Amino acid sequence: MRKHVLPNAMVATITFLPFILTGSITVLTSLDFLGFGLPSDSPSLGRLLAQGRANSIHAPWLGLTTFVTVATMLTLLIFAGEAFRDAFDPRRDPGSGPAQRHF
Repeated sequence: MRKHVLPNAMVATITFLPFILTGSITVLTSLDFLGFGLPSDSPSLGRLLAQGRANSIHAPWLGLTTFVTVATMLTLLIFAGEAFRDAFDPRRDPGSGPAQRHF
């Protein structure tokens, strides 16, 4: 069981984990943007987006930099998850380079 089931289960878990984290970060940011998330005295990405929207006339870079930060963070999280999945794939031959997909 440890030799066959656990490595394949680990790959599935590692593959799905970045998407769970990305969804959680997106939900928390959305709730904070709407004012339903963390307490008002704690810093959050949603609070920064709300401040950027409130100051969009006088300081448009606040909203743009926060949006770029959120988008970059979520994209890099997905890429890191894909790299972990490729690193821990049991079907990959250690000396063959990138993993070959078998569908």
